[in-house]
Amino acid sequence: MRAFKLLATLAFISTLPAVTLAQGRPAMVETADVALQTSSDTIAVFGQIVSGRESAVAARVAGVVESVPPRVGAQVTAGQILAQLDTELLSLQIGQAEAEAGIAAAGVGVAEARVDRAERALRRAETLRENANISQAQLEDRLSDFDEAVATRAEAQARLRAAEVARSQAQYAFDNAIIRAPFDAVVLEVNTEVGQFISVGSQVVTLLDIGAMEVEANVPARFISALQSDQPVAASTDVGGTLEVTLRAILPTEFAATRTRPVRFEVTQPDVTIAVGQTVTLDIPVSAPREVVSVPKDALVQGAGGWMVFVNADGTAQPRPVDIGAAMAGGFEVLSGLAPGDQVVVRGNERLRPGQSIMSTNAPPPAADAETTDNQG
Repeated sequence: MRAFKLLATLAFISTLPAVTLAQGRPAMVETADVALQTSSDTIAVFGQIVSGRESAVAARVAGVVESVPPRVGAQVTAGQILAQLDTELLSLQIGQAEAEAGIAAAGVGVAEARVDRAERALRRAETLRENANISQAQLEDRLSDFDEAVATRAEAQARLRAAEVARSQAQYAFDNAIIRAPFDAVVLEVNTEVGQFISVGSQVVTLLDIGAMEVEANVPARFISALQSDQPVAASTDVGGTLEVTLRAILPTEFAATRTRPVRFEVTQPDVTIAVGQTVTLDIPVSAPREVVSVPKDALVQGAGGWMVFVNADGTAQPRPVDIGAAMAGGFEVLSGLAPGDQVVVRGNERLRPGQSIMSTNAPPPAADAETTDNQG
């Protein structure tokens, strides 16, 4: 027993230098700078997710549906095939239009040759008439033949243009027999089936652009003047998600019963979990923006007399009481006790003692002593 006590005593004595050394080391903490932030007073306003762009994609040509690749809920990209019509008849129409255009082009060639021949005959007749070798009636006949040839050429050229238009129309129908997505979207509805005949303008697929969703809220008219287009507005969904939105438009209508105006906000950080019709709570600013001192929420420690923070004062933890105001993104407004540039402890502040040495883990390493480095070299 005596031997056991002796060993225990020796072990305790051997640990004393290590404990003393550990206590003399600075506490490792994480710090953050106190900064100025732009803030304004806000009120909570309920809004709703609305569609910024929803399209019922329609057929541009008539025909029998051959395939409908996408299903409801599928995500499609711009240019992706939504439906395809049977193109057998359309191919035949293109061939017929090309043949008619070829015939019309040949007709123009014949008419050009006729004009050339009539013009040469007219020029010879004019020369002979000057020498009195032919009569005036013969000259007029040559002039009439030339005018007729010119008119025939114009008719042939018009026929060619009509044939080219018909060919373009046939090609347009063939190209638009494939119905494509006009933008990236999610398929909300498929309104046609394979084998169904659809006419021009028939609704094929309904698309929703999830990247163009907006928030619409009825804001009290007396706070409209405080809204600024470049000021971000915090918003939260009914399931706890967060959004950032900015003012896009104040609609020029007002509801007399509630004295509110509909306002549209653009979602600047899209979230795939939001849905059209979902409820959103917005923190609408009701005063002009102002600069305030802010402190991270993790720097606050509850003391006996209220809130306090530990300030990094040349490597020592100095407690400082603070008065806090409104909550801000990631922190609180500081009414008194701190100034911009103060460095506060945000991690490891729970067990700090006033005046205790601290070292910030996120601070840049100290610069090496150039003279010492040179001497070592």
